[in-house]
Amino acid sequence: MFAFLVRRLGQAVVVMLVISALSFSIQDELGDPLRELVGQSVSEAVRNELREEMGLNDPFLVQYWRFLKNAVRGDLGTSYFFKRPALEVIMDKLPATIDLVVAATFWILAFSIPVGVFAAIRPNHLFSKLAMGFSIVGISIPVFLTAIFLIYLFAVELGWLPSYGRGDTLIIFGDWETSLMTIDGLTHLLLPSISLASVILPLFVRMIRSEMMEVLESEYVKFAWAKGLKKRRIWMLHAFKNTLLPVITVGGVQLGVMVAYTILTETVFQWPGMGFMFLEAINRVDTPLIVAYLIVVGLIFVITNTVVDIIYGLVNPTVKLIGQQ
Repeated sequence: MFAFLVRRLGQAVVVMLVISALSFSIQDELGDPLRELVGQSVSEAVRNELREEMGLNDPFLVQYWRFLKNAVRGDLGTSYFFKRPALEVIMDKLPATIDLVVAATFWILAFSIPVGVFAAIRPNHLFSKLAMGFSIVGISIPVFLTAIFLIYLFAVELGWLPSYGRGDTLIIFGDWETSLMTIDGLTHLLLPSISLASVILPLFVRMIRSEMMEVLESEYVKFAWAKGLKKRRIWMLHAFKNTLLPVITVGGVQLGVMVAYTILTETVFQWPGMGFMFLEAINRVDTPLIVAYLIVVGLIFVITNTVVDIIYGLVNPTVKLIGQQ
């Protein structure tokens, strides 16, 4: 395990260097940040002077090396708009995004596992056929259309749920602000979390069903039936447990994808998270904040993949973490 962690740490450093280089290289394509900082009334001479002070006229490698040295110390630049460290701004928005992802993950696990398992055990049942039909529809519909439909139905027509904002929050663990601990916060979280879950939920249902149906046809499951073991023991211990490996793999990747999908969900519901902040940063050409966001999201992907590999080994000890026989 130690050798695996050391190797993954080295891989993570390389991946983060690539992500940082790509993120930093696109900032010149986003527009001139001085236009948003000083407006149109400032003369060209003053603009050039400000560009020199900010180091924007330096060669790319000089700027990137300066950025890397600061990033090692936890400094990803200062937001032009907020006039605060970019990483600090992101950390202020991170709890809202985490709340959204946690709530969406709850819906995914709560529905995909029982529906997928039932559809594998009873593939010809009417409920299984309906579930597979709805899953195809769910995969085909973009998240923003689902969000707009939910707002129209439950907020506009029925008036049951709020359509924007985060609602009441509670401070826990020092300064972590969460919506998961208040009734009003959970009410505001309901529609956006369902919208976000709708992207991944159909995929999980179909994947669990197909993987478990394949496992149920394996020889050791047939042997378990021949031994006269109980149905639930065969389904859950022998079949479902071995279905988890590909589900964990895809689930870990999709968790990172879900963080990226929060951009659309947070925009539609005006949810004050990282995704909404990222779009605002693009509109303002706040390049330090944009670069910092891309690096943080990339770090989430790297950490998620590492955790998935560790869980892989815990679920199935025959999987070699370090690739050795």
